[in-house]
Amino acid sequence: MGILAQWVAWKFKIPAILPLILIGLLVGPIAAEFLSEDGTKWIEPVWNGEKGLFPGDGLYYFVSLAISIILFEGGLTLKRSEIKTLGSVITKLITLGSAITFFGGGILANQIFGLGWELSFLFSGLIIVTGPTVITPILRNIPLKKDISTVLKWEGILIDPIGALVAVLVFEFISVGGGSGFTKTALIEFGKIILFGTTFGFTFAHALAFAINKKFIPHYLLNVVSLSTVLLVFVESEVFAHESGLLAVVVMGMVLGNSKLNNIKELLYFKESLSVLLISILFILLAANIDYHDLTLLYTWKTAVLFILIVFILRPLAVFACTYKSRLKFREKVFISWVGPRGIVAAGIASLFGSKLIKQGVDGAEYITPLVFMIVLGTVLLNATTARLFAKLVGVFLKKSEGILIVGASNISRLLGHYLVTHGRHVVLIDSNERNVEKAHELGLEAISTNIYSDTLMDNIELNDVGYLMALTGNSDINKYAINKFRHQFGENGSFRLVTTAEMQDDNDNPKEGLFSHKDDFTSLYELTIRHPFIREIDLESKKHYEELITISNNDKDIIPLFIKDNKGELHIISSYNLEVKDIKKGYQLVYLGKPFDVEKSTAASIDPKGE
Repeated sequence: MGILAQWVAWKFKIPAILPLILIGLLVGPIAAEFLSEDGTKWIEPVWNGEKGLFPGDGLYYFVSLAISIILFEGGLTLKRSEIKTLGSVITKLITLGSAITFFGGGILANQIFGLGWELSFLFSGLIIVTGPTVITPILRNIPLKKDISTVLKWEGILIDPIGALVAVLVFEFISVGGGSGFTKTALIEFGKIILFGTTFGFTFAHALAFAINKKFIPHYLLNVVSLSTVLLVFVESEVFAHESGLLAVVVMGMVLGNSKLNNIKELLYFKESLSVLLISILFILLAANIDYHDLTLLYTWKTAVLFILIVFILRPLAVFACTYKSRLKFREKVFISWVGPRGIVAAGIASLFGSKLIKQGVDGAEYITPLVFMIVLGTVLLNATTARLFAKLVGVFLKKSEGILIVGASNISRLLGHYLVTHGRHVVLIDSNERNVEKAHELGLEAISTNIYSDTLMDNIELNDVGYLMALTGNSDINKYAINKFRHQFGENGSFRLVTTAEMQDDNDNPKEGLFSHKDDFTSLYELTIRHPFIREIDLESKKHYEELITISNNDKDIIPLFIKDNKGELHIISSYNLEVKDIKKGYQLVYLGKPFDVEKSTAASIDPKGE
């Protein structure tokens, strides 16, 4: 059922948590109330004396371990280098924004539902959390500026452990109880959580990275050793400080993700697959574990009021406070305010803590799980159905995606990428060669180490503004594959590849997606970047002048035309049909690679592969 729900989510481009929870509610409380003759659930997660999957506290242990693996996988994706430009906004969202949601949500839950202050703040701690697993499917097919996508992506990833930690702290307060030693005891517990969580996570991450890089672990054992280490860190941290395990695995993931680890991609693929499986099982179990009586607690006007105030008042208040004096525009802030779906960690921890508090006999604890599930389902449904329309209404929907994805990060790609970035284009280079990616990063270029045969690029919401695709590898089969696979998602305004050697030798075989020149393949481009590693610009007088220069370049191995720059400074990619240009005016420029044209000196400074 879990994998079926995942497939439905992929097919209809919705967050998987939606069908997972709905299936769980169907086979659990709804089946018991309406579909089962003897009033039992079709799936009973906890053993009730007659049936059930997990005896005693078994379900809580399974949920804890599963969430630890999910949080570790989230931590692995945290890259310090990727949040430099919008670091202050994201930092404020996960600190000041979390505080506003925490205190605001707690006051609202207390005033509207009459919950005690401890439970109210436990609820508000849980709804702090958004998550990448719900953000990504919602934004995947909405073309947005990279700034917006980056803020929403990193808020989701970073706030997962923050919200979990806040909820853990409040849970400790409730568990410790009142009395004169309440504050002191709770603070000591919090200190222990921070100390042991960060210590275990940091230490084991460095130990595992050292073991992997020194080849102490054979390749075929890499994934299972990493998994067992994550579980070991979680359990050992819990032994020393109760509820510190989640923090430990997040810290471990973050440290590993930012260390120089040769097999990080492989590790990430394995953990992603495992997370999908665990999430699929987890949320059907958690939703099925809710009793129908708990759902009826929400059948009141108070639920609607709480939802409206949290989503339409509290979220915008937090976003506008955190983005004050940032470079985000008003309409971008409004859109970020609208998109705030709560995710898997919120629902998972709500079930875990809610069930424990009910067992402890805490008054009002039965409200925690259904209230959080209501916020999760409500926000996911709202955002999944309206985000695209709302983006158009507020004007953040990109009518034309100007970003450029370059397949291959060789010196040719880096040279072109650097030039395009200096002229205001968002450029992303992709390559499976780690060294090429490192060299691109050294030039300040955005580059991703990935395999084009995997689907990870499809899910990267930071590529939503990409509308041009250029395949520049030395392998013609890879270039053709990249064009066919990605043209619809990343090449809506143009998909181009280098011509093959066979096409170059046949004047009648000029592909429509051919790039730059019909007389130049990867080899001639590569050799020219060695002889003349400079991108130059020359003023154009007319279309005829342009055609004359193209003719000269066709007869000169040391000149390859690349782009036309119009009088607004915008760059237009030249295809191998390069004579078929509609309009060239005085003030336009031809951008080319190689030596200066003999007929006229180039007008702009050249750029070498080192970016100097």
